Amino acid sequence: MTDLSFFTEEEKAELKTKLKLFEEDFKNIFSDQEIQRIKSLLKQGIEKDIYTRTENGINLLLKNINTSIILMKEVGLKKSSIIAALLYPLCESGIVTSAEVAAEFGKDIENIIEGLLKVNSLYVKNEVIESDNFRKLLLSFAEDIRVIIIMIADRLTLMRLINHHPNEDYRLKIAQECTSLYTPLAHRLGLYSIKSELEDMTLKYKHRDVYTDIAHKLNETKKSRDLYIKSFIEPIKKKLDETGLKFEIKGRTKSIYSIWNKIKKQNTDLENIYDLFAIRVILDADQETEKAECWQVYSIITDMYQPNPKRLKDWLSIPKSNGYESLHITVLGPERKWVEVQIRTKRMDEIAERGLAAHWKYKGIKSENVVDQWLSNIREVLENNSSPNELMKDFQMDLYNEEIFVFTPNGDLHKLPKGATVLDFAFMIHSRLGTKCIGAKINNKNVKITHKLNSGDQIEVLTSPQQTPKQDWLNIVCTSKARIKIKQSLKELEHKDAEFGKELLQRRFKNRKKELSEAILMRLIKKIGFKTMTSFYYSLAKEEIDINKFIDQYNEMEHLEEGTQFENRTAENYTQSAVASEDSDSKDNVLIIEKNLKDLEYKLAKCCNPIYGDEVFGFVSIQGGIKIHRIDCTNAHQMHQKYPYRIVKAKWSGNFGGKYSITLKVIGNDDIGIVTNITSVISKEKNLSLRSISIDSIDGLFQGHLSVYVENLNSLNTLIKKIQSVKGVKFVERMS
Repeated sequence: MTDLSFFTEEEKAELKTKLKLFEEDFKNIFSDQEIQRIKSLLKQGIEKDIYTRTENGINLLLKNINTSIILMKEVGLKKSSIIAALLYPLCESGIVTSAEVAAEFGKDIENIIEGLLKVNSLYVKNEVIESDNFRKLLLSFAEDIRVIIIMIADRLTLMRLINHHPNEDYRLKIAQECTSLYTPLAHRLGLYSIKSELEDMTLKYKHRDVYTDIAHKLNETKKSRDLYIKSFIEPIKKKLDETGLKFEIKGRTKSIYSIWNKIKKQNTDLENIYDLFAIRVILDADQETEKAECWQVYSIITDMYQPNPKRLKDWLSIPKSNGYESLHITVLGPERKWVEVQIRTKRMDEIAERGLAAHWKYKGIKSENVVDQWLSNIREVLENNSSPNELMKDFQMDLYNEEIFVFTPNGDLHKLPKGATVLDFAFMIHSRLGTKCIGAKINNKNVKITHKLNSGDQIEVLTSPQQTPKQDWLNIVCTSKARIKIKQSLKELEHKDAEFGKELLQRRFKNRKKELSEAILMRLIKKIGFKTMTSFYYSLAKEEIDINKFIDQYNEMEHLEEGTQFENRTAENYTQSAVASEDSDSKDNVLIIEKNLKDLEYKLAKCCNPIYGDEVFGFVSIQGGIKIHRIDCTNAHQMHQKYPYRIVKAKWSGNFGGKYSITLKVIGNDDIGIVTNITSVISKEKNLSLRSISIDSIDGLFQGHLSVYVENLNSLNTLIKKIQSVKGVKFVERMS
């Protein structure tokens, strides 16, 4: 193509092979003109050093081509996804835009490329899985399911490339990423072949000795295993031939990872694991008759071999949430060994291997609802979690669990993960039902909210108007939806109790004919160990704090602070106490006034409240002192116009150590918890404290004024950015 000097000889040979495969297989999807255009764009990327190597030595061009081939051959995605996977590095570098690619190859491509660019930008900046950007990554995923599938294929390619990577830490990092995110995603999307390969490679990279030992033993027993599979299959094949059904039978050894799991669970050796392989019967049947033919095969096999009724798994009648359909039985074969048999059609087999992506091939198969519901669940998890660890916990709940099928009293069927409780079921039906749940009647028998459900249960939820959610409910449920709703309800209850606690304190102060200072209150509650006002008021309402003792502590702090005097000082020797009053100036910093004039008294103007770091000027007052204003003060223009002779230059200098009172105006959605989230942001900032807060709510919006103490302009700007990032906040500005 062009200069490939950064390729090794092996990579050049692989590139040649892959490009040949690219042209042969892609002819089924792309026109000759499109193939030539894609190759031309890739050539531009190489010439401009876009496709070189990553810092870990990964060849980007080969990685992208291999990912595209996986998407085409192993997943079955169409043109848009393949082009997006190939060309998004060119969009990232600016050689072309996503809109230009979309104009050439179809507008559907633009959204996919934009999603991939978002995800890739997070990888450049952060350790994605272990940071807050994990949320943003998943939000990008949730915009288009094809972005998820492309990223899974990308990780599969990378895992294949790093088998002999010299940096073990890098290999382990990628393997852990797959364990945490991409393997569960592949499972949830029904990409079982990819999921199994990722699991095997993860085991290899994390525990290479274990992987090698199992692989070696499997290889040693392969001959005897193949003979056993042949002896098991032959009589079945003979019987099925007599029926005239079109079919194929194949045996496969289970993945090394699944065997390792069995060894761990059963606490035994490989020699004692008998179900090392599974037999698969794949029928070539029409959709109208496929279920009947599968059950016909089931009948033939169970007539020949004794079935284990406890191991029957019927995903024909009720497919899994990810669309998986199959009939699994376990029978006692020759030599009294248990053998798993999977019965499915070609259509079902393709869906089992390629997951939800394969649904798109078959008209009449409603997979979109499954995908939309799952993505909706992801978004709900994302919107209601603040901690990355909690997010991962809730997110994985919806990925890796086996399923059970239960019924309402009306006979409506619902799917839940194995291990789900009565409480999970109640919250799945409706949040209000969950919050009032006190138990259930299952098959006419009363059970507790902790009762674990089984497939086939018919459940009537029992409620009480006096019931409220409890903190320990989070240990009972196993679905993310239930956890989210319980957390929301607990926050709402805490907020109500906090409001009661606030009213209680205000009444006590009013009874004593005493005015409550928000500034002193904030400093006191911080001193006694509370991080937020809400948590303090909540404890007050729950009588965890002796209110009379607290008021005594408040009085003591108030008297101490009243004994501190503030004075105006000259620009040269002015110092300030630890917290500034509204009339006081800066602390331990020097304000240099024109030509470094000394012995001039100055004050900070109340009209614009300048703070250390603001661009300022001085204005000589009638009394002879100097008022310091911000250059963007609302009165600045008038002062410059009418009294230019009274304007003096001023700037901050020296070592800073004071604090200034600033008021911020905040507007946002009137959501439960948003005020708590804002005050929590403020409390986490070092050398910064909340002085007072007032909130008004109108038509679903709140408008608040926050009075805070800050050290300088930088700390103020940082605070404003963090408040703007709080979910639901729409507008933040500094008040003059």
